[in-house]
Amino acid sequence: MRYPRLSLVREHNSLFLRGFMILFFSCITIRLNFCLSSIPSSLKTLPLEGHFIFDEVSHVARDFGNRYQYHPMAVLQPKSVSDIAVTIRHIWQMGPSSQLTVAARGHGHSLHGQSQAHGGVVINMESFKVPEMKVYTGNFPYVDVSGGELWINILHESLRYGLAPRSWTDYLHLTVGGTLSNAGISGQAFRHGPQISNVQQLEIVTGKGEVINCSKEQNGELFHSVLGGLGQFGIITRARISLEPAPAMVKWIRVLYADFTAFTRDQEQLISAENTFDYIEGFVIINRTGLLNNWRSSFNPQDPVQASQFKSDGKTLFCLEVAKYFNLEDINVVNQEVQNHLSHLSYIPSTLFLTEVTYVDFLDRVHVSEVKLRSKGLWDVPHPWLNLFIPQSKIHNFAEEVFGNILTETSNGPVLIYPVNKSKWDNRTSVVIPEEDIFYLVAFLTSAVPSSNGPDGLEHILNQNKRILDYCEKAHLGVKQYLPHYTTQEEWRAHFGPQWEVFLQRKSVYDPLAMLAPGQRIFQKAISFS
Repeated sequence: MRYPRLSLVREHNSLFLRGFMILFFSCITIRLNFCLSSIPSSLKTLPLEGHFIFDEVSHVARDFGNRYQYHPMAVLQPKSVSDIAVTIRHIWQMGPSSQLTVAARGHGHSLHGQSQAHGGVVINMESFKVPEMKVYTGNFPYVDVSGGELWINILHESLRYGLAPRSWTDYLHLTVGGTLSNAGISGQAFRHGPQISNVQQLEIVTGKGEVINCSKEQNGELFHSVLGGLGQFGIITRARISLEPAPAMVKWIRVLYADFTAFTRDQEQLISAENTFDYIEGFVIINRTGLLNNWRSSFNPQDPVQASQFKSDGKTLFCLEVAKYFNLEDINVVNQEVQNHLSHLSYIPSTLFLTEVTYVDFLDRVHVSEVKLRSKGLWDVPHPWLNLFIPQSKIHNFAEEVFGNILTETSNGPVLIYPVNKSKWDNRTSVVIPEEDIFYLVAFLTSAVPSSNGPDGLEHILNQNKRILDYCEKAHLGVKQYLPHYTTQEEWRAHFGPQWEVFLQRKSVYDPLAMLAPGQRIFQKAISFS
């Protein structure tokens, strides 16, 4: 008789335990749903000058890369720095149990969803234009701007005073906060360094919702952390940018090389000279015939007869692109300087093309291409770009393999290549660059044709990028990604190398819950910094 009773007891206990577990998990689900449903309500009660958007959020779930789409719970349209600080502080005070994250979105020009926050809050920095832009003239001129201001607007405003920033990106329709969170480089970087080397002060909202003013002298650790910091330590709400006297005109020149050694030797000679061009870049042209015809509409050949006879014969060619800034009263002196500089270079003589444009037209040149592409519906396509910093000592190995074997034809987009001087970069910032005194930017700025299965299709380009990265790793070239993208923290550790511990320490101080910039995929919210 005892055995049946024991069996009944066990069955009763089993039923009780099963019922308890169902009730327990039901309570958790109810509580979780309650917490999730209460989040928008708590955001709605915040005292803001701007406002939240909870319904129409799909526009911030896309970016220029056009490959990733992560919808946020809400979009903040801030009107003041207080709006940003109050929102972040509120989410900070919710503690690690809340899964809400925060991403600052400028012009949405990120490539891999870095400005997105799945289920979190995206701050639309373009709606944030406080303080109003103000230019200060004098011996050391500067401009104070909002972190959401576009560089093209800064150019136009500063030119009213005969001034302009010293360092640019090739595309000016980007926000200050966006480029300073990466580095901001173009053909002026060899002389003035990246944009992050030309900042005097910043106002930052940290991951705790603190508003902190910083510079090299004041709160220097935060200042250097944020510059090139990929948005991990705070949101840039104001920046003080150094200015210089602006020229009126630009003499813009392109020449071709068939020999890569001569091409890089001339580039390195130019960036090392005291008095040289004001802008130095270059790009690669692979297996394209009749390429000079693309230039004739805006560039004039120095020798039209020789230029008309030039044939690329399917060779890989390297274009040196340089510019000299000037004012009209100095045209004779500038012409002589340009001729002198060119006389020391080893380009193919028949491929010298030049033009003269205004300073604004030169700096905003990419926007002209954007307008054309938009009119053809070819702007909002996937952009699987790959940007690399390559040590000077390894650039020939890289070129031989990549331009000789991996890339067999010119891609649907430019391949930039130009050297910069490490001495113009501040090693206290968060950006990661090679160790050598000179390193090259090589940027594969490819656009994918939708629905294509050919060499201009997304899968082919992604596979090509992977082959390039795999080669760099196997050959131990010491390459670092610019605008880096990784999916695991182990890869991020390898990217930062010896700087990882400093990066980790800074994160633990300024964003200890890992709330900011989740789209970078470096940290997960509420991680342990051990």
